[in-house]
Amino acid sequence: GDIVFTRIGAYPFRKVAEATGSWTNHVGIVLDVSGNEPLIGESRFPFSGSTTLSRFVARSAGGRVAVMRLPTPLTRAQQIAIVAAAAQRERVFYDTGFDAHSRRQFCSRYVREVLQQGAGADVGRIETFRQLLANAPTADVGFWRAWYFGNIPWQRETVTPASVLHTPGLQAVFDGVAI
Repeated sequence: GDIVFTRIGAYPFRKVAEATGSWTNHVGIVLDVSGNEPLIGESRFPFSGSTTLSRFVARSAGGRVAVMRLPTPLTRAQQIAIVAAAAQRERVFYDTGFDAHSRRQFCSRYVREVLQQGAGADVGRIETFRQLLANAPTADVGFWRAWYFGNIPWQRETVTPASVLHTPGLQAVFDGVAI
């Protein structure tokens, strides 16, 4: 149930961080800690699945990582339900349109939905692209216009890794550089 944040160095993902005024642009959730290392559930290109913590963190530019925890410890039943919610979202294609209501998936929506379904916890904030970009006056709107082939879907709702990171009540377990 812990939430793990990283920074993908690829250009489009740097633009996500820029538009949200945050260092982070990717997020996953701890699904299992019983093996040699934690297993992280995530939505990534081309489709969602799980990976080891070391591989998840190795993709982070500069090794930057943050781990956040819900304010109330999860029950065993909630932990099991989180794993089941993640399994329902396994092998779902990545949504490059970042649409909170599409059949496809993207990282912050994945984490938000897994925690809602599995633990009844709300993380992140649903907002329109109009709201998102209005709150980031220095964001490169030209990039987003090109990303959406000339027509930014201003009313489309999305959720960002930054809004998940800044969810009130989350507690920092780690925030720094992984060695």
